[in-house]
Amino acid sequence: MEAGFRRPNDFCWINVMTPDVPRARAFFGALLGWEYGEMSGVPGGQLVLVGDRTAGAMLDLEGGAFPPGMPPAIGVLVRVEDADAAASKARSLGARVDDPMDVLENGRMAICTDPTGAIVGLWQARAQKGMDVDARTPGAPGWFDLLTHDLARAVDFYTALFGWTVEERSPAPGATYRLFKLDGRPVAGAVPMGDKAKGISSNWSVSFTVRDADEAVARARELGGEICIPVGEVPGVGRWAMLKSPQGVAFHVTEWRT
Repeated sequence: MEAGFRRPNDFCWINVMTPDVPRARAFFGALLGWEYGEMSGVPGGQLVLVGDRTAGAMLDLEGGAFPPGMPPAIGVLVRVEDADAAASKARSLGARVDDPMDVLENGRMAICTDPTGAIVGLWQARAQKGMDVDARTPGAPGWFDLLTHDLARAVDFYTALFGWTVEERSPAPGATYRLFKLDGRPVAGAVPMGDKAKGISSNWSVSFTVRDADEAVARARELGGEICIPVGEVPGVGRWAMLKSPQGVAFHVTEWRT
């Protein structure tokens, strides 16, 4: 994806929700080259910058804006034309949706829990248009995957809500994958969660673009990160790994070959 604000029904923002923000800033800055900018109206919030482009925000789980005990995570938002209309449609499709709210002059947002339990934000842009970084720039959010306990229901929900089309893929023998497209362009994927993930809720995951996956994993280890899944080849895509920051934020890195 080229640099520029995302279109409606595409992922437009990430929120890295973490404790110990100073150390989290240092970790992601050293690993992904992130820089940070001021974010008005959000206690402890910082804009995440990749070069001179915006990728999202880092938010302080310990700053009083989140419920006690909320785990570290990366939240994802999809741009919509009308947050109230999108929220109403999501409810009609079986989702649980918080009442939409204004976020200062930046936009209007609703938090949606899809019928399989994954959380996605609906963002109606006003002053804050969202991320504008090229997805293939190192450090940028490069891909979004839904890990779900009910693949068929999830596919029905997201295609109906956002107008995505879906394509069946088999990235490896016996593997099941659904590729979501917006106007013919890939925007995300969906993977069924197996029996080993019974205690884990369906969730959206974010993969960040890196130049070299092996170097990124080695650097994450040096910085105190955890290697959850070592580097592996994704046929036709590139090299990929799953990591966790020292503060507990899980994420992926991808070295693209396509």
